[in-house]
Amino acid sequence: MTKKPHFAIATIALDCPDAHQLAGFYGRLLDWNVTVSEPDWVLLRCPDGGTGLSFQSEPGYRPPVWPERPEKQQKMLHLDIRVDDLDEAEQYAVTLGAVRAEYQPQDEVRVLYDPAGHPFCLFRD
Repeated sequence: MTKKPHFAIATIALDCPDAHQLAGFYGRLLDWNVTVSEPDWVLLRCPDGGTGLSFQSEPGYRPPVWPERPEKQQKMLHLDIRVDDLDEAEQYAVTLGAVRAEYQPQDEVRVLYDPAGHPFCLFRD
């Protein structure tokens, strides 16, 4: 039997029109630091360690549509972000450039779009 190699997710990469702009948004939102910055790619890491977020500029990027609709660009993932105060967190995210989604499926979750149009959720435990 072959020994199973070790696998660990190091970063989640988000395509976008401008890697530096989107990294700036999430860096301010999460209070994370830029650890690598290249012309079309930026890596953020939580100061406490763990999985990072990276952003890659893609010239043909099309933002996803949510809720999903046939024949439109589908989202492939979204971020769930735990917060201590839902109203304050939503307000802060909006001041950074997020937009509240029109459709809100749950009272205890807020769906917003980041500046590149990716949906993300804020929630309380």
